[in-house]
Amino acid sequence: MLGKALNKTPREILAVVLLALATSGVAAAPSVLRARLNSDILSSEPGVLRDENTDAVLLHVVEGLVAYREDATVGPLLAQRWEASVDGRVYTFYLRPGVRFHNGAPLTASEVVWSFRRYLDPATHWRCLREFDGGGLARILSVEAVDSLTVRVTLDRAAPLLVQTLARADCGETAIVHPSSVAPDGRWRAPIGTGPFQFSTWKRNQFVELTRFAGYSALPGPRDGNTGGKHADVDVIRFLVIPDGATAEAALLRGDVEILDGLLPLQMSELRGEADIRMDVHPAMDCYALLLQTRDPVLHDPRLRRAIALTLDVPALVKNITLGTGEPNASLVPTASPYHASPVQSHIPAPDLAQARRLAAAAGYRGEPIHLITNHRYPAMFAAAVLIQAMALEAGIHFEIQTLDWATELDRYNHGDYQAMAFGYSTRLDPALTFDAVIGDKDRDPRKIWEDPRARDLLLQVKSTADGDSRQMQFDRLQRLFVNDAPAVILFNSARIVALRKNVVGFSGWSAAQLRLWGVRLQ
Repeated sequence: MLGKALNKTPREILAVVLLALATSGVAAAPSVLRARLNSDILSSEPGVLRDENTDAVLLHVVEGLVAYREDATVGPLLAQRWEASVDGRVYTFYLRPGVRFHNGAPLTASEVVWSFRRYLDPATHWRCLREFDGGGLARILSVEAVDSLTVRVTLDRAAPLLVQTLARADCGETAIVHPSSVAPDGRWRAPIGTGPFQFSTWKRNQFVELTRFAGYSALPGPRDGNTGGKHADVDVIRFLVIPDGATAEAALLRGDVEILDGLLPLQMSELRGEADIRMDVHPAMDCYALLLQTRDPVLHDPRLRRAIALTLDVPALVKNITLGTGEPNASLVPTASPYHASPVQSHIPAPDLAQARRLAAAAGYRGEPIHLITNHRYPAMFAAAVLIQAMALEAGIHFEIQTLDWATELDRYNHGDYQAMAFGYSTRLDPALTFDAVIGDKDRDPRKIWEDPRARDLLLQVKSTADGDSRQMQFDRLQRLFVNDAPAVILFNSARIVALRKNVVGFSGWSAAQLRLWGVRLQ
C-alpha cells in the first residue's frame, strides 16, 4: 500500500486522503459564516428593546404573518393568504400548513393569538403597541382562532395599512413565537421562532450565534425581501461585535469575518482595490435630517427655520459626506420609493443666502447661538453638523455644536430635549410610516417633530387608503406643508454598503438596508 502511494503525485495523494476521510464516518466541520455588527444587539425579544442590529439578527430567527418584498409591497410569510372584510375592519389570515417552531411544535392559530395578545399587553412594551391601542392606525378589538389554521383580527375602524404595519422590521415583523419563549413568571427567555436559523448563543458584546434549523419550511421561489424562498445554506451564522471600524476592516482582510455591513464611504474607498474583497451597494430608504425644535423660544418662528434651510447647499453637503454614494433629498419620501417620482418630491431648493438673511431678520433672530447636537457613532451625522454650521454662518446664523454619545443623543431626541439635532431615521419601506414617525402631538409623544393639525389630517387620509394615486396626492400635499413649516431640513438618503470576501456566494443587499444571510453560502 505504501509503495503504491509513493508512486502517486502530491495532488493524487491529497485526493486519496480526502476520499478516505469522507468515507470514514468522520463528520465534516460545520460551515460558519461570520458577519460583523458595529454594536451588540439590545435584546433577543423581537420588536421590544431593539435597534437596527437587533432587528437584522432576529429576523433570521423569527417570522411574522406577512413580510416586505423587495419592491416594498407586502407578501405572505406564515400566512399563505389573507382577506379583509368589505368595511376594512376584519382581517382573516390563513396560516401555511406544515410550519414548525424550533422546538418541533407545529404552528397553529393558538400561537398567533398568544403572540398578538402578548404584544398588545402594555407590560410587554412592544414598540408598535401605539399603532393598535387606539392612538395610531386602529385599535385591535380582538384576535381569535377561527380554526387551527385560521386567525381573525377585528379592528375598531378600517386600516388599509394593517399588513404594512405588521410587516415592519422595527415591530419585529410582529413575529409569531412559541409560548415557551417566555418563562412561567412572564420573563422573556429566548426566541423560539419559525425562521431558517434558530437562536443559539449570545455572549454580550462579543458575538451572537445562530444555527441552521433543519425543520424549516421554506416558501417556494426565490428570496424576495424578507419573504420568498428563505434557505439556510450554512450551518452557523456568527455575528461578531466589532465596534471599531479599523479593527473590522483588518478582520475582513485577514479572513476573520466574511461580511462587513454598514461600511462608511471612506472605508469603501480604502477596500475597493483589495483582490479578495467585493462590494455590494444599494440605495437605502433611511433619512438623514437636521431636526429643529419648533417649541424652542429661538426656533419657534417658521421663518427662521426656513432661513436655515435656505443656507444649505444640500447636493454639495451630501457629496462631501457620502463621497457620492448618498442621494440628496429634501423629502421624507426616499428616492428609492415609487412615490418620489413626482416633481414635488424630487425638488431640492437651491441655497439663497440673501433670502435667508431677510427671513431670519423678519423672525427676530439676532445672532443668538443655536445648540446643534450630534455624535461620533454615526460619522454622517457629525459631518452633517459641521457642514451645516459652516453653511449657516454665511447667512449670520450661528450654530454651536454639542457632541454627545449616541445613547445620550437618542435619549434627548426621545424627550424632545434639544434646539437642533443632526439625526437619522431608520428605513421604513412605506413613506406613510416615515411621516408617522415625525407627525404628532409633542405633549403625548415628545419624539414627534411636526405638530401641524393639517399634517395630521393628511397623514390620516394617507393611512386610510391603499389607492396609489390618492396616496401620491396626499404625500405631495404633506411635502409642500413640510417645506413651508420646516420642522426639519431633510438632507439625504444613504446607501447601504457591504464589503464581502469573494468566497461569499448568494449575498444581495436591498433598500431595507437590512442584512439578510439566508440564501448565502461559502465556496
